[in-house]
Amino acid sequence: MIPQDEHSHDEWIGGFDGARDNDFSPKRRTSLGEYHRPLGDSSESLETCDLDTIQLFPLFETKLYKRRWLMLLVFSAYSMSNAFMWLQYGIISDIFVRFYGVDTLAIDWLSMIYFLAYVPLILPVMWLLDVRGMRDVVVVGSAFNCIGAWIKTSTADPAMFAMTFLGQFVCSVATVHILGIPSRLASLWFGPQEVSTACAIGVLGNQLGIAIGFLLPPILVPNVDDMDELAHHIRIMFYISAGVATLIFVLVIIVFQEKPEIPPTQAQAQARNIPSNEYSYTASILRLLRNKPFMLLVVSYGLNVGCFYAVSTLLNRMIIEHYPGEEVNAGRIGLTIVVAGMVGSLLCGIWLDKTKTYKQTTLAVYLLSLIGMLVYAFTLNLGHLWVVFVTSGLLGFFMTGYLPLGFEFAVELTYPESEGTSSGLLNCSAQIFGIIFTISQGKIIDRWGTFAGNIFLCIFLLIGTGMTALIKSDLRRQNANQLAETRAVSVSTSVCVLRKSQRWDLDISVEKGLVKCRP
Repeated sequence: MIPQDEHSHDEWIGGFDGARDNDFSPKRRTSLGEYHRPLGDSSESLETCDLDTIQLFPLFETKLYKRRWLMLLVFSAYSMSNAFMWLQYGIISDIFVRFYGVDTLAIDWLSMIYFLAYVPLILPVMWLLDVRGMRDVVVVGSAFNCIGAWIKTSTADPAMFAMTFLGQFVCSVATVHILGIPSRLASLWFGPQEVSTACAIGVLGNQLGIAIGFLLPPILVPNVDDMDELAHHIRIMFYISAGVATLIFVLVIIVFQEKPEIPPTQAQAQARNIPSNEYSYTASILRLLRNKPFMLLVVSYGLNVGCFYAVSTLLNRMIIEHYPGEEVNAGRIGLTIVVAGMVGSLLCGIWLDKTKTYKQTTLAVYLLSLIGMLVYAFTLNLGHLWVVFVTSGLLGFFMTGYLPLGFEFAVELTYPESEGTSSGLLNCSAQIFGIIFTISQGKIIDRWGTFAGNIFLCIFLLIGTGMTALIKSDLRRQNANQLAETRAVSVSTSVCVLRKSQRWDLDISVEKGLVKCRP
């Protein structure tokens, strides 16, 4: 309620000459954009002001559904399952090298196939997301995840490396259907003060899967000499993965919906009102490619996340080089990286919802990621595992915490373009740099050691920090929501007619677009 000072009738309506009963007569809203006169005109009745009497866009009805949290939980579980299968080979790469009789690069490709599959498939999947919607993309992706997991259950045999590669490829196709969803799900279902937090939770599922991928494989598959016993342990791990993936697939079919009947924000309501015949997928891609701030973010995001992918894939090799026989602790160090990153992601999402400081937060976290990588590089070879745990946690908190920041910053820079399209281009950049950095750092480690490999990544993080500083922050979605609220206040203070010698209060319901004057 906003109290109003007393005004004479003439003083209040002096700026609206000639606008009397016909122009400002009370009306009530029965549907979006429609207003009708009430039955009767009692002096004591509640008056609802006409928002259409001045040339402004109308406010739309918004609503938040409880179902949004269940959908977010199921999606996070689906993303977790897929991320676990990405790392279940790399974190015990020395064991799989011996089991399948292949070199380390072949095992590295079991992780890098996730990156490689993403690049050619992202454009058709983004098209599918725009044409068929989020539900169909998530269902198809979870089906691929389930099928790939079951293919791998038959590969616990030294002669079945080709088949395990096929199963991992099928799982990698599911990843293309995952990485662009968090920002889309958050925008379609969550309110303006919780959208960044929701996106962070969506990314959190992927990070939790990576954490489990670091922790469980060294425990489930111990480094034993007997090949039959080793095959037994590998088979158990694969069947657990397949069972979880199947359960999640069923939940996705039951729980997931495309979008709420009533949008959660004014920005989403406005985006829905863009006629479908005015939208072109190709034109949207071209507009994004011409958006200079967004393209700077695409490259800088790719550099940061590509470094994270390289560190995650090669972590076992880096730890074993300085701490032989510490496969289990290598997994625990990876777990420390991701758990710290999960905390960082959640805190960054909450911070963005409260402050809306997208560029400042993104730049600060990027710079701290660089500092964390430098500290990790200079302390890895000190011979103290507890130091590695501490520095890894510092690195993970900022580097993994950066993931949801990039998604949300991209949506702000590109609104009202599809969230799936902007996220898809970000992830495409990350996969390309992930392949380049993993192969390059692996070769550098083989020739010059882990310190040189980590400094190699630090150089590119420095470049990414500079590029982030150059981004011009044009927050379009935030501006759309703020403009809608500003219009509500402007209309309410300009249009409501106060009766002579009476004191009135102003009742504004921004979400429903209603402005009421109470005596």
